[in-house]
Amino acid sequence: MTCTKTTLIDKISDALDQKPAEAKDTIETLIEIVKSTLASGEDIMISGFGKFQVIDKAPRKGRNPATGESMILDKRRVVTFKCAGKLKDRMNSTPN
Repeated sequence: MTCTKTTLIDKISDALDQKPAEAKDTIETLIEIVKSTLASGEDIMISGFGKFQVIDKAPRKGRNPATGESMILDKRRVVTFKCAGKLKDRMNSTPN
């Protein structure tokens, strides 16, 4: 099952004995900080969890699948995630 924003809000609300509206504000603020930090080109490293890294991709040759026509795709920025060792260990030690 996928953990959604609503699930996170419910879990934070329960764990911290907060109203759901307060937990929602916390999540929304966190997400906004992450988005603005990544948009500015900075990486985010959360100890014990992992690192979100902004990578610049160079222009590259591509092909339109509908027409087969060659084209140059623009440069772009993507976000990658590298899992921390502690999280990897936890994921691999927990039975499914």
